[in-house]
Amino acid sequence: MDLVKVTCTDGIAWMEIHRPKAMNALTQAVLTELEVEIASLAADLADLRVVVLTGAGEKAFVAGADIREMATMTPAEAAAFSALGHRVLGALEALPVPVIAAVNGFALGGGCELALACDLVYAAENARFGQPEVKLGLIPGFGGTQRLARRIGPMRALDLVVTGRMVGAAEARSLGLCLDVFPADELKSRVQTIAEGIAAMGPVAVRAAKATQARGLDGPLATGNALERDAFALLFATSDAREGMAAFTEKRDPVFQGR
Repeated sequence: MDLVKVTCTDGIAWMEIHRPKAMNALTQAVLTELEVEIASLAADLADLRVVVLTGAGEKAFVAGADIREMATMTPAEAAAFSALGHRVLGALEALPVPVIAAVNGFALGGGCELALACDLVYAAENARFGQPEVKLGLIPGFGGTQRLARRIGPMRALDLVVTGRMVGAAEARSLGLCLDVFPADELKSRVQTIAEGIAAMGPVAVRAAKATQARGLDGPLATGNALERDAFALLFATSDAREGMAAFTEKRDPVFQGR
């Protein structure tokens, strides 16, 4: 398995799509490896705090699905390919720890959809986002018509989907596609610093925050507030909460154990 490379250090897992000569385009093989690696992370959560997803090289995060592979697909094969993509991106989104996209270059089509499945998105100055599938006579197939609208609003999302236009990093930030933009040669170090900051927080609380927000957004505000109230109260039974509050009153750094 060499299409997706994963390295884990101090609770931070960097996951890299590794097809630089093909601008990290998504094939069935890439998605299958990505699914395996995500499942591996999900199965060993004891020390995992943050996942960072990026692409190999300097030109592309993921330039899209591999059009050469798609060009010969039958409708049934296309349905299976779309189902695979949805399953993989759903698994990425469902990881209980925060997932950060470090977008280094083109994030088009499936690449934009991959970034949309991440919790936090940071971009290099050379990043380009877009859903250009209509230029091929297609529509997004990995959740782009759904997650994009939820991220930036229906009207702005439909504009990008039906025009197929690319947006640069600055416009992507203004639209809400990414949180911040960094010089290309600083992207990984800046994202690493952000990941380290998250990893230093109480891990049980971080996971509870992600889960509570995700579940609450699916229903009315009153339901979300009730979920928050329950999660807030349950955290008082954790060692991490006792340690965090004790460290604050004792004016020292907390030592969280993740329980």
